[in-house]
Amino acid sequence: MKPAELRKKISSGACPPLICLHGEEEWQRDRLLDYIVDRLIPHDARDFNLSQYHGKQASGRDIVEQLQTLPVFAERRLVVVREADQLSAAALEALFPLLKNPVPESILLLVAGKIDKRRRFWQEFGKRGAMVEFRSLYANEIPAHIEQTLAAQGWSMTPAAMELFCRRVGTNLQEIHAELDKLRSFIGDRNSADAEDVDAVISRVAEEGVFDLAHAIGRGKTGPALELLGQLLGTGVAPVFILAMTARHFRQLWAASLALEKGLGRKQMAAELKINPYFVDGLVAQARHFSPQVFPQVLERLLEVDVRLKSGGGEPRALLERLVFDLVALRASR
Repeated sequence: MKPAELRKKISSGACPPLICLHGEEEWQRDRLLDYIVDRLIPHDARDFNLSQYHGKQASGRDIVEQLQTLPVFAERRLVVVREADQLSAAALEALFPLLKNPVPESILLLVAGKIDKRRRFWQEFGKRGAMVEFRSLYANEIPAHIEQTLAAQGWSMTPAAMELFCRRVGTNLQEIHAELDKLRSFIGDRNSADAEDVDAVISRVAEEGVFDLAHAIGRGKTGPALELLGQLLGTGVAPVFILAMTARHFRQLWAASLALEKGLGRKQMAAELKINPYFVDGLVAQARHFSPQVFPQVLERLLEVDVRLKSGGGEPRALLERLVFDLVALRASR
């Protein structure tokens, strides 16, 4: 069941007696949890009609007793079990009979991360209850989510601001919404944020520095690339992290280069590479500097440096600087 479908059922008064909200995307999952509690149990009725447990400490017997207790001066009782994926086998066994015969006046709401759908309990729950899964959004889905949020709140970002925001914040919705709140407060009465606002509010991240490093290499700018490398090392970024992010970036460049050969458009490329659409133009610009035939050599060279870094086969800064020279040379050989 989709979140919107469950909201519709609840708003129409047809709330299922068994609900499970599960998945890794906590921000959306917790928003729906709050909505359910607010719609079903008024604040002045919660002392008697809302019970909450945590899976690891919860007793199945206690949960069953609460579900079988009639609501007090209210239509229903709500029993919430957080971290339900950590319920013991004994607790699940105690709850199992209620899956087939739910208590009409009570609602069991389970909130979980990753659940094992092979287990008998979850299979039966899936047959008889409403299960809503919250998966983490892919990078190419983040801009649409942000744009919907901004539209609902009555403000916007320039394209340059959106690109910088996405690059610095990543894909965790909890962090995204916290940073959006900070940015909204920063711009005050204005209805639009620009790149300068984002730069002032949101800290630069190591991944952004690696992108700039790869961009300098892609343009054949050895001097700026070495300067960026020095800045990353100077701020304490681990050499193995710089190398790992550089390898990841060049794998994306290779994929972008192949996508260009296929003639894919911007949106198609973002979906195929599972990257933020705002990053496509930058990747394409860099990928054009390399022939697809060069990338296996690039990745082989990256692997050689990785082995040497991890085995103590050289001074990290010298190894990475040599790598910059080698990658620029490979670019020139296209």
